[in-house]
Amino acid sequence: MAELTIHFGDNLPVLRSLPAASVDLIYIDPPFNTGKVQSRTKLSTARDENGDRTGFQGKRYRTIKLGTKKYNDVFDDYLGFLEPRLREARRVLKDHGSFFFHLDYREVHYAKVLLDTIFGRDSFLNEIIWAYDYGARSKTKWPAKHDNILWYAKTPENFQFHLEECDRIPYMAPGLVGPEKAANGKTPTDTWWHTIVSPNGHEKTGYPTQKPRGILDRIVKVHSRPGDLLMDFFAGSGSFGEAAIELGRRCILADNNEEALRVMERRFAGIPVEWMNWTPEDRFDTPMQRRLLA
Repeated sequence: MAELTIHFGDNLPVLRSLPAASVDLIYIDPPFNTGKVQSRTKLSTARDENGDRTGFQGKRYRTIKLGTKKYNDVFDDYLGFLEPRLREARRVLKDHGSFFFHLDYREVHYAKVLLDTIFGRDSFLNEIIWAYDYGARSKTKWPAKHDNILWYAKTPENFQFHLEECDRIPYMAPGLVGPEKAANGKTPTDTWWHTIVSPNGHEKTGYPTQKPRGILDRIVKVHSRPGDLLMDFFAGSGSFGEAAIELGRRCILADNNEEALRVMERRFAGIPVEWMNWTPEDRFDTPMQRRLLA
C-alpha cells in the first residue's frame, strides 16, 4: 500500500475492508456531539482609512470575510453510531496496538463505559488530559478548558510505549532540581499542557476542529515505531496523517466530509497519496476528486 491512503466515505465499510490485526496504532477525534453546528470563519484584513478595526501604530484596517466552514455535531444515538466502528477498530489492531480516543467532557464518561465493554477494563491504561487556556470564560460555571484522550491497549500486557522518544517539557520549579535537570527538562505526566492551533499559526488549515501537531506527534512517537501502519478514521484536516508521514510511519485516513477532503488535498499535494472513493455517486469539482472518479 501507499505510504498514505485516504478514503472518502463512511468509515465503517472502510474499517470492515481492512484485515484483522493489520494496524499498529489508531487515533480518532470523532465529532464530540456538542449539539451545535461547529463553524470557523476565516478572516483577512486590508488597509482602509474607513475600516472597522485599528491595528499597529493606530492604522485602520477593514475586515474581509473569506468564508465559513461548518458541520453538524448532533447525534440522536451517539454511542450507537460509535459502537460498530469501535469494535472494528479493535479487530484491525495488532496485538501490540494501541487505540486513542479523543473526546471532551460531554460524552467521555459514556464512551469509556462502552470502550471498557469492547476492549476490556484491563485494557484501559490512561486518561490523558489535554489542557489549554483559550477562548471565552463562563461566568456561571468553571470554564471547560481541556479535552480527554482515552488510551486502550488491545493486549494490556503487550503494547508500545517508547518514553525515550517523547519530547521533554520544562520543570515548573527549575530551581528545585538543579541546573542539569532543568536544562534537560522532564517527560510529561497524564496532563498535557499545550496551546490550541493558533488562528494565525503555520499549522492552521481553517478546519473547525483541527488538533495541534504537538499532541499528535507525542502519541505517534511514543506509541509506534518508524514503518508502522497508523490509522485515523475521523481524519478531519488530516493532522494525524501529517504527523505519521513526517515521522516515518505509514497511515490510513478516512472521512466523509467534503471540506475535509478539500483540506487534505491541499495539505498532501506534495506527497504520493492513494485516494479511495467510497461514494461513487457523488460528483465534485477539485482535481483530486476527479481523479477519484476516473
